Amino acid sequence: MKLALITDLHANREAVEAVLEHAALQGVDRYALLGDFVGYGADPGWVVDQVRTLVKAGAIAVMGNHDAAVFGSLRDSMVPQAREAVLWTRENLSVEQKAFLGALPMSVTEADSLFVHASADAPTQWRYVQNRIDAVDSLQATDRRHTFCGHVHEPRLYHLTDGGDAGEIQPVPGVAMSLSPQCRWLAIVGSAGQPRDGNPAACYATFDTDDATLTSHRVPYDHLAAAAKIIAAGLPASLAARLVRGT
Repeated sequence: MKLALITDLHANREAVEAVLEHAALQGVDRYALLGDFVGYGADPGWVVDQVRTLVKAGAIAVMGNHDAAVFGSLRDSMVPQAREAVLWTRENLSVEQKAFLGALPMSVTEADSLFVHASADAPTQWRYVQNRIDAVDSLQATDRRHTFCGHVHEPRLYHLTDGGDAGEIQPVPGVAMSLSPQCRWLAIVGSAGQPRDGNPAACYATFDTDDATLTSHRVPYDHLAAAAKIIAAGLPASLAARLVRGT
């Protein structure tokens, strides 16, 4: 089975449309959606409805910190631009859409894989996996061989041997990486809706469960149109600029 791993969609309709079209061309059988469906972008309702449709068709979906903020309370640590986007998003989602976000699980375990938005050792604290130490903490919180997450808007791949040695690999777009059964793996699949690695192209990954290979993908999309929508909606201009810069 080929699984599409998509995270940090951030209400970016143009990016999500491009990623879903690209994933279909890869022969994807199922989707795993790793949270932050809203926040920052100008099309939260459209994106939430797409996620709902995919979930009805059998997709995995977990809650992200922006989803939790829209449904629940704002965290003190949220930066002003994100806070403003959350408040705007609350006014632009239906009751049903917000209820869907609020009912999402923090994590999902299936077969030998764990799906979560942030670090698996404390999902509700929204910890970032920023280095090998963080990755080991996350991997040691589960007995699954593969952990897939988002939250960090840049693709990264970590591994942990049975002897406790940890390593890091920078995924190369379009190159299938074999996830050796001699290691446990944590893949951060990058952001579809707000990349931050200097490349504005949407990012996602595919995982072939039959041969345990992971492939990172970059998908160009009309990021200028998405940025213009942010400005037109009255959201902070800095959010539009991030899409243009890819940072």
